[in-house]
Amino acid sequence: MFGRRKIEYKTNDQLRKMVRAGVVTSRALDAAVSATAVGASTLDIDRAFREVLESHGASSNFLGYYGYPATVCASPNDVVVHGIPNDEPLADGDIISIDGGAIVDGWHGDSARTVLVGNASREDRDLSEMTRAAMWRGIAVAARAERVGEIGNAIEAFVRQESGGTYGIIEDFVGHGIGTQMHMAPDVLNYRARDLGPKLKPGMALAIEPMLVTGSTETVTLDDDWTVKTVDGSHASQWEHSVAFHRDGIWVLTAEDGGASELGPLGVTVAPIPD
Repeated sequence: MFGRRKIEYKTNDQLRKMVRAGVVTSRALDAAVSATAVGASTLDIDRAFREVLESHGASSNFLGYYGYPATVCASPNDVVVHGIPNDEPLADGDIISIDGGAIVDGWHGDSARTVLVGNASREDRDLSEMTRAAMWRGIAVAARAERVGEIGNAIEAFVRQESGGTYGIIEDFVGHGIGTQMHMAPDVLNYRARDLGPKLKPGMALAIEPMLVTGSTETVTLDDDWTVKTVDGSHASQWEHSVAFHRDGIWVLTAEDGGASELGPLGVTVAPIPD
């Protein structure tokens, strides 16, 4: 009989090890964001991320993944995901999503942020903020949900309600479980589905990562077999955090405060992972 892929449930000790991977990921993204400026290249961004990993004795879970050649995916403008870093300089007004992760003692972290370069348009600023807010609404609902699919329901409901249909939600790429591997069961959808999927239980860790576009959600993968662009040239945004579920609540692994500053206003109190 066919069934769901097996979910990896972690002990509290293992989740605390994931906190270390998450913090390194967060600090590496801080450096990558700081390196993002007019005239800088996405190779500069990748280099900044890589240097932080090295300084913490961590390794990249992107580099070499199915042959991927860099430590981050750097996806500007109409690139939705998996943009390969290159030496082309960023221009004033670009929008770029930076996605990366770290491995520490065999445990993975994974996170993404969208960065506005120079004098970005109001449209792109609103796109990034809507995507970021949708991610946090999904995490907030996850803190009190019974099943994984409620996260996607909440993300879609928020985007539809707040934007009135302005943004498209990418469905071809979704969130995922994370732990001893970067991509694990279960899938974490960013949209409403009839099947709500498995129950949320202590020991789970999920990467929640909505991707929104300002136009059609139709995409194309380029000849490099990685870079995914919108067909109509509309701009994209991606935000992502890895989240741990334990008996006392949730902890956002890739936020150094566990997500407290963002989730508090949404009525969610985060809880450190207990001994």
